[in-house]
Amino acid sequence: MKNSFLNGSTARGVVAALSLAIAQLANAHVYPKRQVPPPGASMSVSPREVSIDFDDGLEAAFSAITVTDAKRRSVTLGKAMVDSSNPKHMSVLLNQLTPGVYTVTWVAVAADGHRTEAEYTFTVK
Repeated sequence: MKNSFLNGSTARGVVAALSLAIAQLANAHVYPKRQVPPPGASMSVSPREVSIDFDDGLEAAFSAITVTDAKRRSVTLGKAMVDSSNPKHMSVLLNQLTPGVYTVTWVAVAADGHRTEAEYTFTVK
C-alpha cells in the first residue's frame, strides 16, 4: 500500500498552479523599459524633462517622478504626469538645470496596486 500524500498527477497539478501563481506575482510589478535621460548619463545641455516608459500601465494617482539636485531640492516644474493616451509613459518637466548631479526618484504603481520604486542619477556638465 502506498503511503503518499499526493499522487503523481496531483503533484504535477500543484506544481503547475504554484508556477502560475509565482509568474503572476512576478508580472504584477511595473518596471522601466526606457528612461530619458538614462541612468548615469552625462549631458552638456539641461534636459527639459525626465520621462520613463514602463512595461505595463500605471495607476496615475499613485505614480510619481521627482528630480532633485545635490542638496535634495526639487528641480521639477509641477507634478509628474502619466500620459492619458499611453498609461505606460510618465514624465515631469524640469527647471533649467545648472551643472551638477541630479537624482531621479520614481514610484510606479501598477493597475493592480503593486508598487515598484527606484532612483538613479544623471549629470549636467
